[in-house]
Amino acid sequence: MKFNKLIIMILMTLLLGSAAYGQSALFLLIAPGARAGGMGEAQVALADDSYATYWNPAGLGFQSGYELSGMHVNWLPGLVDDMYYDFVGGRAPVAGVGVFGGHIIYLNAGTQQHTGPNGEDLGTFVTYFTSGALSYSTMLTENSSIGFNFKILYQHLTDNIKTDVGTEETKGTATNFGFDVGYLVKGKMGGRLDLGAMVANLGPKVIFNDEEQADPMPTNLKLGFNYRAYESRYNSVNIVYDVNKLLVGEYASMDWDEDLAIGGYDEDGTVNPSGNFNVDGQNEIAHTDSWWKGIFTSFVDDWALGGDRDIDGDRLIGGFDADTLQTPGGAYNSEGKMEVGTGDARSVSDEFSSLIHSFGVEYWYNNMFAIRGGYFYDNEGKIKTPTVGAGLRYGNYGFDFGYTIAKETHPLNNTLRFSVLLKF
Repeated sequence: MKFNKLIIMILMTLLLGSAAYGQSALFLLIAPGARAGGMGEAQVALADDSYATYWNPAGLGFQSGYELSGMHVNWLPGLVDDMYYDFVGGRAPVAGVGVFGGHIIYLNAGTQQHTGPNGEDLGTFVTYFTSGALSYSTMLTENSSIGFNFKILYQHLTDNIKTDVGTEETKGTATNFGFDVGYLVKGKMGGRLDLGAMVANLGPKVIFNDEEQADPMPTNLKLGFNYRAYESRYNSVNIVYDVNKLLVGEYASMDWDEDLAIGGYDEDGTVNPSGNFNVDGQNEIAHTDSWWKGIFTSFVDDWALGGDRDIDGDRLIGGFDADTLQTPGGAYNSEGKMEVGTGDARSVSDEFSSLIHSFGVEYWYNNMFAIRGGYFYDNEGKIKTPTVGAGLRYGNYGFDFGYTIAKETHPLNNTLRFSVLLKF
């Protein structure tokens, strides 16, 4: 069936570049709300409407009244014509208890075709991803709040199918759960600065077929500020900035014990030429840490943990000289790429290069009309795009527009975001 093409498309174009490879539930990283879309996707310290159920549930604690929000967008129209993304959220305060809310996300990745081993047509199936979240927020002090999300997600990559042998069924769906926790404090620096923090998508790995092939959730840490740079009777300006750090400990195939070989043992230290572990029980094949461990190891996995990399996948480190002549103890692989010493070549700067930055500016006139601009910067994922947007508030209604200024070859080219708010 045409399935590999689908996976490549999702990993390469749906989301946030190379930092997301090797993970599941990536649809959770698609940013809802055209307001955020016009501000470089920086919202964690702003979060002053019901889209806070996604960006930072702690923002609900400062809000009053009932509100519904929603966005529908044809996703990546330059690449496919049948993919779309829907978001519906809302909030409801309960006196003396706090503010409750939630949201539903649905991404339809289009209709795919089943094909047999000989190319025969076996019908079609729809690939889609969905999640639902329940939110709660309460004030800690007059100027600070905390918020939580509990979410359940379902991923339908493909219908369950038989393998070529015809006896084993391959599972193409997965159900999982996760948590978010957020914090927001307002009124710093003379009442103009708000600070926000959120850890999103905490939860166990996603399992489709077996636990050994499970992929981690896209757990990430968001830190940000909102600076109210100017405020008058009719005019106001917000300057926002977010930094996003993926909390997933990821490792390529590495020689952890410096024996110039990858694996060779079972987990208990038994010799096994095809084993993935070294004699000390460390996994030397490409892998990710468990979600609870990755929260900590993700800060050092790019520079302090691991050893020399097996770049060509031959399960050996080096063995050749620079001219690709076989040399015992040589630092290069058969392709002439250096492998011995690659562990020492990593530095803490590699960790900072994986951070994702979002910048945004928002101008309001009379709290009715807004003009927005921003910039999304992901160095590792090679995504560096400016954004623009606008907003309108009239009575209990709100309308927002966001647009990413991208080259024709960029996956978000021609993607227009429109979203609405309704207060009652």
